[in-house]
Amino acid sequence: MHQALTGWSLWLALLGACVGTYLCRAVGVSLSSRINQDSEIFRWLAAVTYAMVAALTVRLIFLPIGLLATVPAWIRIAICALSIAVMLSKPTRRLVPALLTGTLLMVSYGLML
Repeated sequence: MHQALTGWSLWLALLGACVGTYLCRAVGVSLSSRINQDSEIFRWLAAVTYAMVAALTVRLIFLPIGLLATVPAWIRIAICALSIAVMLSKPTRRLVPALLTGTLLMVSYGLML
């Protein structure tokens, strides 16, 4: 009943995914010069995108699944607070240090167990 992709079917699936991805990107690039980025629709799309990222982040912190669920909530919240503190220490050019702080602290916690 369940057949895994093997042989040529695996390569065809990869080729199909690549063609689909790059075709959509090519259409986007060709249409980008005709689109006003300051329009209401793009402002709405940006707001929806930020809301989805925020919701997924909150879900990962408060309702994790898998291995992250084994980390106590207070540790997840403390690591997030420390990462936000790094981000707010100097808001320009602090995204990468904040992400590294959170990642390294979470990995360090995992290695201590």
